[in-house]
Amino acid sequence: MSSSVKTFPAWAFFSLLSNVILLLAVILLIGKQQAVAAFLANVLSPTPQPTPKTQTQQAVAPQLGKRYQFDYQKWVNILEQEAEVAAEKKPRNLTVMAGDSLSLWFPSELLPDNKTWLNQGISGEKTAGLLKRLNLFDKTTPESIFVMIGINDLIAGVSDRTILDNQRQILTYLHKKHPKAQIVVQSILPHQGEQATWEGKKKLLAIPNSRIRNLNQQLRTIAAKEGVKYLNLYPLFADKQGNLKSNFTTDGLHLNPNGYLVWSSALQLTVNSEQ
Repeated sequence: MSSSVKTFPAWAFFSLLSNVILLLAVILLIGKQQAVAAFLANVLSPTPQPTPKTQTQQAVAPQLGKRYQFDYQKWVNILEQEAEVAAEKKPRNLTVMAGDSLSLWFPSELLPDNKTWLNQGISGEKTAGLLKRLNLFDKTTPESIFVMIGINDLIAGVSDRTILDNQRQILTYLHKKHPKAQIVVQSILPHQGEQATWEGKKKLLAIPNSRIRNLNQQLRTIAAKEGVKYLNLYPLFADKQGNLKSNFTTDGLHLNPNGYLVWSSALQLTVNSEQ
């Protein structure tokens, strides 16, 4: 008579443990960020804040950063100019953030201190587009480069294989061009599913969050093979159903101040671990 015993894979145990530790650390760090709390109290205040006449902001959560209505090429030109300035001035502790609108709209007030941040995000960006413009900051000498990209590929119907191949090429390129920098690829965040109010909700509903989780698992494997760090943000943003938590988002896809605070805390922990 024989009996089978189900075992819990060691890799799954350590993955779960690391996620729990990260979540607890983020909670503790959030509690200590008094300056951030003051910022949130300000942006969440019901009293409307005046908008500079020289600045055009989108309707969704206008409190979050500068959102100019530029076309793609105009954004590329601006980011190229900013990268050239960073390459010329060589600021200390330079850290690059590369990605799409989630990175673009990251409030500068919430970014970890003691770093000079070069934001290379463009709204609507996909993996292929980011790969083509990585050369914009070739001449800079960053200590770290944080990458988050992929959700717009899924919305546009790009295959998982293509997304992962582009992700691999992005990491390979960055590792080659910036061998002294710590490269950190971040997981793709979940969306809110049926509760989303984003104008492209139908496209979101065609993307199960289970597919995003699977992509993230493969992205973790790619990161390990490329010798770069993988930052798993997904569990910090997902509710029990695996959807984006309602208190972290403006429309089911983009983040509100609470969401950026969580992301900021995770970045702070990662930055601290490098020191």
